[in-house]
Amino acid sequence: MIKFLKQPMMRKVLIALAPIYLFSLWMYGLRVAAAALVTFMFGIGTEWLFERKRSGKVSEAVLVTCALYAIAFPPKTPLWVLAVGIVFAVAMAKGVYGGFGRNIFNPAIAGRAFVYISFATILSRSYTSFGNFGIAAVDALSGATPLAQMRAGQQIPLLNLLFGFKTGALGEGMVVLILLAAAYLILTKTASWKIILSTIAGGLVTTLVILLSGAKKALPLESLLAGSFLFMAMFMATDPVSAPKRTLSHWFYGFIIGMTAVIIRTFSAFPEGTSFAILFGNTFANLIDIAVDSFQSKTKAPRSNAGKPASGASSGPTVGGAQ
Repeated sequence: MIKFLKQPMMRKVLIALAPIYLFSLWMYGLRVAAAALVTFMFGIGTEWLFERKRSGKVSEAVLVTCALYAIAFPPKTPLWVLAVGIVFAVAMAKGVYGGFGRNIFNPAIAGRAFVYISFATILSRSYTSFGNFGIAAVDALSGATPLAQMRAGQQIPLLNLLFGFKTGALGEGMVVLILLAAAYLILTKTASWKIILSTIAGGLVTTLVILLSGAKKALPLESLLAGSFLFMAMFMATDPVSAPKRTLSHWFYGFIIGMTAVIIRTFSAFPEGTSFAILFGNTFANLIDIAVDSFQSKTKAPRSNAGKPASGASSGPTVGGAQ
């Protein structure tokens, strides 16, 4: 019998993901249930193998990892690919570092990036049209994602992006639900609003700069709503373990992620750059904290010295000499 380490914060993330799962289930049917089942089985099993000789308990954080990972892929992604990826995520991005709280990288993102690099051809054929409980998508050919349409210079109706009527990964569909989930996470103090806001700002500013330079013709709002940008900003970038710990650092961290994601998706061979952007941010999270601490200590030192009297000067009555 597997025992779980109780983590109330992780349960709040699962609650936030529930409406997104229900919408995805309505759009793609039992594909979602199958992907989740395989992911949870292999993810929990892998963590149990690592933890059975340590604490003996599996962290509820692995449930969040599995829940995020399962809906971060196209609907027709083979189940064996999902299994390989989640085993890599839990084992190599978490288990080898010592378990929960010690990992440098977000496990779900690490697994997603591993799969996209290792099985790129398979994933490119795994997108399909959406439909009522997956019925309309059964015999459909692979559909063009919004990011692919943007690269081809096509315009995408904003309402389709907002309400999930688009081809893409299982969890990136309805932007409205993602925003509501983010509001819940912020109100319950589960996610850092500073990271979310700065990630969005980094993406918008970079897209605007690219647009004004004439390099690419991608409107900032379309770029923000297309692909997995918002989903990753709300759920992945805000991972408290792999993100910086200082409040001021959150602003720099998020901006770097948003900026990097747009640069990768605009100029690289990968149509989506969010996974690599978050891993890039994870890499420098600790360095950002160190830089912020160093800056704050230097700015506080002159202020603290400003109120001190010069050496040898009297600052008032001395002991025994009160006036």
